[in-house]
Amino acid sequence: MKELVEKLNAAWAVFAENADKQLAGNKAAGARARKASLEIEKALKEFRKVSVEAGK
Repeated sequence: MKELVEKLNAAWAVFAENADKQLAGNKAAGARARKASLEIEKALKEFRKVSVEAGK
């Protein structure tokens, strides 16, 4: 589970960086931010699954 949290933190850092660049007018960064958001979504679903299993 620790590796999953590290993966989420890394993906969030990529998302935040590119989201800030998009706000500054960089359109390509917007595409990278959207891609990172999809990776975050998948990782969060996996985290939920692992977390529920660990709680049983």
